[in-house]
Amino acid sequence: MRAETKGRVMLVDGMALLFRAFYATSYGGYIRKTKAGLPTNAVYGFLQYFFDAVSTFEPSHVVCCWDMGKGTFRTEKYDGYKSNRIEAPLELIPQFDLVKDVVAELGVPNIGLAGYEADDCIGTLASCYSENSEVYILTGDHDMLQLIDENVKVVIMKKGRSNYKVYDLAELLEEKGLTPRQVIDLKGFMGDTSDNYPGVKGIGEKTALKLLTEYGTVEGVIENLHLLPKGVRTKIEADLDMLHLSRELAEIRCDVPVVCQLTEALWQLQRETAARKFQELEFGSLMHLIAEVQDERGIVQIELGDLG
Repeated sequence: MRAETKGRVMLVDGMALLFRAFYATSYGGYIRKTKAGLPTNAVYGFLQYFFDAVSTFEPSHVVCCWDMGKGTFRTEKYDGYKSNRIEAPLELIPQFDLVKDVVAELGVPNIGLAGYEADDCIGTLASCYSENSEVYILTGDHDMLQLIDENVKVVIMKKGRSNYKVYDLAELLEEKGLTPRQVIDLKGFMGDTSDNYPGVKGIGEKTALKLLTEYGTVEGVIENLHLLPKGVRTKIEADLDMLHLSRELAEIRCDVPVVCQLTEALWQLQRETAARKFQELEFGSLMHLIAEVQDERGIVQIELGDLG
């Protein structure tokens, strides 16, 4: 039995929100910019997603996690990892640092670690916080489903704002027929075209799910290879090394050296610094987001003056 939970921590997959916001606001060809020409469309959309999630899930604590460059322990294990990714659009590049500045001005910690992905930071913090708190992971990445446990839920952002699918242990089992650990084994078998690792050639999601339903784990399948149809057995035997490597690449690390004390992550919007940053970025139409954030006394109105 775990200790009684205290509070709700929202761990934000920063890059997932930022990329989603960029493409959602630029598909028509128009990129929002300041009068000085600084692109801000992704940051603008990020803030809309962020405040909507805060309003919907009412966290007591918030942390935002980020990727810190392309080179990670995964690219050292497999040089093809994510090598299929195209370069970020030019208008997005200056917004990588800008969004972190804005998040800091809101009063939210930015967490990232060179050599690891945001997923690993999220996994580590979720593991730490879930001992005594309820954890909600906000992302668009289904790989995060492996992090679900008694006190950890994964919130998948779907198309449009205010459109979420919340997965807990029961929902994951009901919808996908998987336990969190099996999410990793599934990727071991079928690979991941987005992250560019192959899994076992010729085994797709349907066959992988069937194998895991029947034998539970990668090890369970390997122990029972002699019972499998010849075609499936041959494919697995031919790609055993890649099966194990793909599973390693798919597994989110929960033991990376990142620390963020809950006291640092208390969600208390820094209204004045946030308002100044919004003014600097010409986000007058988002000022209402600052004014509407609730605290324990209810909705707090701030004097916006000429900021809007």
